[in-house]
Amino acid sequence: MNRRLRVLPEAEAELAAAAEWYEERRPGLGAELIASIDSALEQIREAPHSYPVWHAGYPYRKLVVRRFPYVVFFDLSDADLVVVALAHAKRKPGYWLDRLPVGRR
Repeated sequence: MNRRLRVLPEAEAELAAAAEWYEERRPGLGAELIASIDSALEQIREAPHSYPVWHAGYPYRKLVVRRFPYVVFFDLSDADLVVVALAHAKRKPGYWLDRLPVGRR
């Protein structure tokens, strides 16, 4: 089944901020992060069920990004794949839980 991939604005902002931070450390590194995230999103699109559920009782799945300490959290519904967060691996877990309607949490 082909689902539409949507990235919430908050997740897009997280990616932009992270890419800017990496770019300031070394030119080109921000672009490498974006390429890694693009690859991760393609992997999610191709096989969303192959990624583990974040925690029992929650609908979110996660993909750990290679090379960078980030995790892509996404919700898998009948029609859409919704990326809810691009979270740094050391950031407070679940800070993004209020980004989807209560029925999807």
